[in-house]
Amino acid sequence: MTREFQVQGLRVSELARRYGTPYFVYDGATLQDRFHGLRDRLHPAMEIFYSLKANPNISICALLHSFGARAEVSSLVELTTARRAGVPPEQVIFLGPGKSLQELSACLDTGIYAVVCESLPEVALVDELARDRGVRAPVALRVNPRFAVKRSGLAMGGKPRQFGIDEEELFAQTDLVNRFPDVDLMGVQVYMGTRILHENVIIENTTRILDLAERLSAALNLELRMVDVGGGLGVAYFDGETDLDVKVLTDGLNPVIEDFTARHPGTRLIMELGRYLTAEAGTYVMGVRYTKTSMGERFAIADGGTHHHMAAVGIGSFVKRNFPMTVLNRLDEPPTDEWNVTGPLCTPNDTIGKKVPLPPVRPGDLIGVHRSGAYGPTASPGLFLSHGYPAEVLVHEGRCHLIRERDSPDDLLLRQRLYDPTAHDAADVSH
Repeated sequence: MTREFQVQGLRVSELARRYGTPYFVYDGATLQDRFHGLRDRLHPAMEIFYSLKANPNISICALLHSFGARAEVSSLVELTTARRAGVPPEQVIFLGPGKSLQELSACLDTGIYAVVCESLPEVALVDELARDRGVRAPVALRVNPRFAVKRSGLAMGGKPRQFGIDEEELFAQTDLVNRFPDVDLMGVQVYMGTRILHENVIIENTTRILDLAERLSAALNLELRMVDVGGGLGVAYFDGETDLDVKVLTDGLNPVIEDFTARHPGTRLIMELGRYLTAEAGTYVMGVRYTKTSMGERFAIADGGTHHHMAAVGIGSFVKRNFPMTVLNRLDEPPTDEWNVTGPLCTPNDTIGKKVPLPPVRPGDLIGVHRSGAYGPTASPGLFLSHGYPAEVLVHEGRCHLIRERDSPDDLLLRQRLYDPTAHDAADVSH
């Protein structure tokens, strides 16, 4: 009998019959294992904050929070999502280089733990908003340090960036604490890079960030109640990559954390994790519509593609490499040929896998892109050709749950308005 990919005993073909294709399916047990696999070994002083940008589905956030994760958000909707998912304000931080007035106001009105400010003008605006409300706003300073991350998929510090305040500039602001009386400068945040797959790099970066925070605290007379060391823990997608060894990582990190907490017992330590928690749990499932051969190359043309999973075609990488892919309904058949896996979009760029080793592919087969739980629909051009976004399904404790409905034509047209040349908009001020 042909072996089929299952999630907690549920066959993907049954999920496809129930919800249609394409769809994302997330394994709640894998989410739990990823969280506790790190949480149970990591020094208890280091809190894990889930970065919603990796997968902002409210059910994913709620499930991770039920395991013990806090929330790091970067938009008004992500803030609202975290709160509706049950994350209390004191377990939420908000960061991002271009926060709106509405977002900053929501942070203060919600009473979140910290606003991570990325420029001095932003600190000044928060100070003004806090004064208007008669409160003191908790602010952590994001620092763009002199040192750069090594061996990162995407570096986010150590050179001119829109992120954070340059280290040299901050050390020169010796009056910073007193300059903004309605801001409570209470911490430091540094985020060095993403997709780091080398334990020693994470340990070194954390050590250097904690040292930088101590030096800034002393230079600015800043009370260090929080240090956010970022995250960037990677996930192996491609040939030649290896997942992080959690034991090696925590054996190196924990003494660093212990030394710091001995000097600063009242300082809250934060690590932001998104991709690391969710990527492995997700599979993107596409139905094959047609197969063909063109100039000697085989093509499997599916109902899903880059409009749902742009991350699979090289976001943050200059080299196109394939995510792991399989024919889900025939796992026991070995690869015999190379296939280009493409989607329904009218562009040659809609190639989600190039020359992927697969068994003979037939219409009706289900192709899965594994490790797809992070940066799927929300990092993709879902409205291209008006296909809309796919269904998302969570399987937890052996039961499946639809956690996002597939977009329908009515959904996509809901906010559009048909131009009527006979109508006059009361808001028209062109004259």
